[in-house]
Amino acid sequence: MTMGEARFEPLSHFEVRPILELTLFGMDISISNSVLWIWLSVFSALLFLLFASRRGLFIPDRMQVLLEMLYLLIRNMVEKNIGKEGMAYFPLLFTLFVFVLFCNLMGLVPGGFAPTSQIIVTGSLAVTVFIFTIILRVVRHKWGFFRAFAPEGLPPILLLLMIPVEIISFIARPISLAVRLFANMTAGHTVLAVIAFFGLVSPWFVAWAPLGFSIVFTAMEIFIAIIQAYIFTILSCVYIDDALAYE
Repeated sequence: MTMGEARFEPLSHFEVRPILELTLFGMDISISNSVLWIWLSVFSALLFLLFASRRGLFIPDRMQVLLEMLYLLIRNMVEKNIGKEGMAYFPLLFTLFVFVLFCNLMGLVPGGFAPTSQIIVTGSLAVTVFIFTIILRVVRHKWGFFRAFAPEGLPPILLLLMIPVEIISFIARPISLAVRLFANMTAGHTVLAVIAFFGLVSPWFVAWAPLGFSIVFTAMEIFIAIIQAYIFTILSCVYIDDALAYE
């Protein structure tokens, strides 16, 4: 869409640009806007956790109530999907949820950038969870890990078909985990950017419609950011439970 000399690019919000160019032994280690907003996400999450838990009131204030609700949400998720044994992995899953949530919300800050709108970020998170569950399964079941690709009770002739299917579905786990989060954050922020743009360039007597809708859609995006962090974490719980429970 072109307005005179200006050109609106709805995907320019997701463009990764270097802020500080650095090299180390010939390798490019430049700090990009994506890296900067990941740091800001971590800093914001730490600030929230420290501020909300700083007093430890018997009768909690609003921030402490919010933190306790978040703690109970993840704890119930872990206990329902993994069981009591899953509490050993609670710190990992709590950290994962908070990190993904704050990365999602950063895209709603004016001029901000959502790190989870980059497939390399969501892919790195998904592959980390995937590798962790593989190590967990190997440590727990040793060579029994490979029996997961050959379901018991099947005729040998069907194993030739089922083994490739099981391997493909197993490898697809991190792909679906990464693409789901990346696609939802990219799509939502793109629509929000388009709506806001039309509100800015429309005549004043009709500008209220897209601008008003952008406020409503922003609230929806906050909800989606929470839901996507929840889905990413609960699927991680399912994969950990699968690694622990398989015999």
